[in-house]
Amino acid sequence: MFNSQYECKLDPKGRLVLPAKIKAAIPEANGSTLMLRMAEDKCLALYPMVEYKKLENQVKSLSINNAEQRMLQRSFFISSVEVELDSTGRLLLPKLYQSYAGLEKDLIVVGMGSRIEIWHPEKYLQNIIADPADLSSLMEKYLS
Repeated sequence: MFNSQYECKLDPKGRLVLPAKIKAAIPEANGSTLMLRMAEDKCLALYPMVEYKKLENQVKSLSINNAEQRMLQRSFFISSVEVELDSTGRLLLPKLYQSYAGLEKDLIVVGMGSRIEIWHPEKYLQNIIADPADLSSLMEKYLS
């Protein structure tokens, strides 16, 4: 399970060193291949293969005979790419994906349970609940 948030940097070649705690949470059976997806709210989502396969199977099960479901499938699959962790724990973020998420040098890596999100710092702050009272209220609303 992935959790917490980490301030990270992209190197000039567009490589990201995953934080040690994030890297350690990737299942060993996963190997060095991860799936990167252009995700909701203009962030990138990084999945271990086992988690990506669960999502992929849900998308594949949609009907190609339904126009909306077919469009969802197409959009899902064109927005995903395999990425490899090198021996030092770096992964190359393709330029198209960097542009989609507005990533520059500084970024935030966030553990989201079964996936990892990669954010531009300002966009990240616009997409979290910063006030503990608001968070508590929403937890009561949805988790009670």
